[in-house]
Amino acid sequence: MRENGDGPGATSDGVQRAAWFPLPGVRIGHAHDLRARTGCTVILTPEGAAAGVDVRGSAPGTRETDLLDPVNLVQEVHGVLLAGGSAFGLAAADGVMRYLEERGYGLDVGVGRVPIVPGAVLFDLAVGDGSRRPDAVMGYAACEAAREVPERGRVGAGAGATVGKALGHLRAMDGGLGTAAVRLPGGLVVAAVVAVNAVGHVVDPATGEILAGPLGEDGKPLDTLAVWSTGPGFGVLLPGTNTTIGVVVTNARMSKVQAKKVAAMAHDGLARVIRPAHTMYDGDALFALAVGGVTAPLDLVGAWAAETVAAAVLDGVRQAAAIGGAGRGD
Repeated sequence: MRENGDGPGATSDGVQRAAWFPLPGVRIGHAHDLRARTGCTVILTPEGAAAGVDVRGSAPGTRETDLLDPVNLVQEVHGVLLAGGSAFGLAAADGVMRYLEERGYGLDVGVGRVPIVPGAVLFDLAVGDGSRRPDAVMGYAACEAAREVPERGRVGAGAGATVGKALGHLRAMDGGLGTAAVRLPGGLVVAAVVAVNAVGHVVDPATGEILAGPLGEDGKPLDTLAVWSTGPGFGVLLPGTNTTIGVVVTNARMSKVQAKKVAAMAHDGLARVIRPAHTMYDGDALFALAVGGVTAPLDLVGAWAAETVAAAVLDGVRQAAAIGGAGRGD
């Protein structure tokens, strides 16, 4: 896995890799309260996008995910919300809906348009000010701030993200919001935006280095499995106080069924770099959005989805580390 850089770089296989490649009809915006260490991120697709979701964590906080089941009626979404604030943060989707409705976007129901905005949240109430959570005002502000190339680091849904809670949140490290994208020679683009807030630690598979995890007495990140196996066990953990959430976006032509499959394959990226992933303490959820007309094999899109998700996780913790500070609200 190649380290995620800001600008595009091509390898011998002709694949270009970058932090992000603009996609038609897609804008991404953040709003946050950095003092309170919380925020939200919105991925806007106002003209509609085929969408799927796969929830693997056992403590999820989600909105409108049932309608993404391929057997259900709605075929397109107009945006996806990622937010902090635990279940309280789902309220930010109201602001996204209002922003889209004011501009005439949404599902035509005869008497008006209803924007379809599924979402997922992570837990950041233990850092900063837990009484301040993303709300409709913040969701609307994220839409107003949306642009073709997203910011990264301690922004939006990643503003209060932390990683490595095996020894409690006071010995966790900063997570953050990361992105990664690839562009293949035939024009296919697959990109991911991920807010990294895992109970486990994050490993660079290329080197084996633990980039973020529970801090030992010497200030270095530890292996979560080693801590659980030989240390205090699970007594310091609370259910649902973690979660890594994200969105894969592609310009491939996909159906709702295919988007769901891509979302499922994308979870392999979490498992490659977060150890462990999908625990009882995480609500890991990934969405997949298709906005273009490029013809590409489903397995190719899904395989690159996993690659970009893994790279986005690494980018998120690296961006947060570059900012400095600690995950406890410093």
